[in-house]
Amino acid sequence: MPPSAEPRTPAPSGGVQSLERAFDLLERMADAGGEVGLSELATSSGLPLPTIHRLMRTLVACGYVRQQPNRRYALGPRLIRLGESASRLLGTWARPHLARLVEETGETANMALLDGDEVVYVAQVPSRHSVRMFTEVGRRVLPHTTGVGKALLAQSPDEEVRSILARTGMPAATEKTITTPEGFLEALGRVRENGFAVDDNEQEIGVRCLAVPVPDSPTAAAISISGPAGRVTDAATERIVPLLKEVAAALSTDLAGASAGLA
Repeated sequence: MPPSAEPRTPAPSGGVQSLERAFDLLERMADAGGEVGLSELATSSGLPLPTIHRLMRTLVACGYVRQQPNRRYALGPRLIRLGESASRLLGTWARPHLARLVEETGETANMALLDGDEVVYVAQVPSRHSVRMFTEVGRRVLPHTTGVGKALLAQSPDEEVRSILARTGMPAATEKTITTPEGFLEALGRVRENGFAVDDNEQEIGVRCLAVPVPDSPTAAAISISGPAGRVTDAATERIVPLLKEVAAALSTDLAGASAGLA
């Protein structure tokens, strides 16, 4: 089903309306899974069909959208380069904040985004301990196995989470991995209540991860620290979680400032 029509954050005054509408349509396509029909876009955006058709024709000509054989529209390959560049830049902005986490916790710090149904790591600063966790930037994992995945999906409605889990399945990475939708939704409830997520040996035995979402991020993002379970204890969690939230808020402020500077 197409997403229901809902207002988006208005663009600054003086903006070009056709550009605002085109980007709004691209975001609605992404929200719908990347492929939609004109009638679905009309329902979700409230724009007249002739206006949508004209905008889509322009986006197709530029390579940002392509028309499928079934006449539906899909996000185009030219967006990939933009997305990859934006992810690298986001990682650059995040790195000083991750470095602070490493300095104050001693553990490896990560930043991850929700990309479709997967979690992708876009930045990391490694711990200086000889025994440390390492996740390659660009690595993709299923969200049900990770702390960052829980932190990201805790911001989504349960129905949307169930849809993602149905598409990805819930394979076990370890014997501690949550493998049922009901169990995972219970875990998300604890994330919402506590304000942070825990991966307790669920992605890799012997490893614990603590994660929080980045508030008001332009795209769903989370930061985390990960380390050996013997160091990331319950006592350490009480000390680390407030710092994670503080750093996430500072990163959010930086991202908002960067966006304002481009306006």
